Amino acid sequence: MSGRFSEEAMTAAMREVAASLGVSSEDAQLLRLTNNAVFALPTSGIVIRIARTHRLRDRVAKVVRLARWFADIDAPTIRLAPGVEQPVEVGTLAASVWEYLPAGSPTPTVEDLGLVLREFHSLGLPPFPLPAWEPVADARKRLADADGIGESDRGYLTQWCDRLEPQIDALNQRTQQGLIHGDAHVSNLLREPSDRVFMCDFDATCVGPRQVDLAAVAVGQQRFGRTGAQESLAATYGQDVTSDPSWPLLREARELKMIVAAAPFLATSEEISAEFDDRLRSIRESNHRKHWKPFADLAKPGSRSPRSNEGCG
Repeated sequence: MSGRFSEEAMTAAMREVAASLGVSSEDAQLLRLTNNAVFALPTSGIVIRIARTHRLRDRVAKVVRLARWFADIDAPTIRLAPGVEQPVEVGTLAASVWEYLPAGSPTPTVEDLGLVLREFHSLGLPPFPLPAWEPVADARKRLADADGIGESDRGYLTQWCDRLEPQIDALNQRTQQGLIHGDAHVSNLLREPSDRVFMCDFDATCVGPRQVDLAAVAVGQQRFGRTGAQESLAATYGQDVTSDPSWPLLREARELKMIVAAAPFLATSEEISAEFDDRLRSIRESNHRKHWKPFADLAKPGSRSPRSNEGCG
C-alpha cells in the first residue's frame, strides 16, 4: 500500500537527509516504521529519525531542544549526533539525527525502566517551557492527518475525544505536575556497551502527572498479555498505578493514544488497518480483555538489524 507516509516516501526522505549531511545512505537499515521512520546508517555512525505526520512536526524542534538539555545534565538519554544543525528540514517533513548506539546486553527490562524512570522524574524541569500533557489534543492532530479512516470511525473517535478532554483537564488541575517521558515502555530503552540504560523517543515528553509514565506498562500488560510486567514496574519504581484513583482515566487516555497513533498510516498497510479496526471494535464493545497486536510488529521491515536504536520510534 502507498500513501504520504509510506515506507517508500520515508526512504526517499532519509536519502535526502543523508545527502544533505554529505554521508552515504547505501548501508541504511530501516529499524522502525511507526510514528517515526527510523533509519540506522552504521558506517556513518548515525540514526536518522523522520516524523511521519505533518501536524506533529513541531515536536521535532522540541525533541532537539530537550536532547541538548539532557546532554548538558548527563541525563540517562540518547544523544544527538554532533556537528549537525537540527532539526533537518526535508520537504514538508522534519528529521532529527542521533548518534548510532549499538545494542548492549542484556536487553533492557521492566526493572530497568522503573530505575530509569525514577532518575528521569528527578531531573526537574528544563529552563525552557514544555507543553502540558494533552493526550486528547494529540489525538485530534492524528485524526486531522488520518489517511483512509471511515467517517463512522472518525466520528466515534471525535466523540471519545470530546468526552475525555474535560476529564483530562480536571486531572491535570488536581495532580502534582512534573517532567514526564510520555511514552515510557521497555522498547524506548537502550543499553549502551558500558551497561548504562538510556531512554529515547521524546516526542511525547511534557509536563504532567507522573502516573502517566507508569500507565503504559500497565495498559500494555492488559492489551498485549505481558504477564507480570506491571507488578515488576510497581516494585522497582515504588508505586502501583493501578491502585491510583485516576487509573481508569489514565488507562482510557493511553488506549486512545494507542489507537489513533495508527490513524495517519492506515493507507500504508493492510495489516495496520485491520489491527486499527480490531482495537477500535474492542473499545466500542467495552471489551477490556481483548488482546491487541503491537503496531510495530505489523510494520516490521523485511530485513532488520540487531536491536540498537530500534526502539526509539
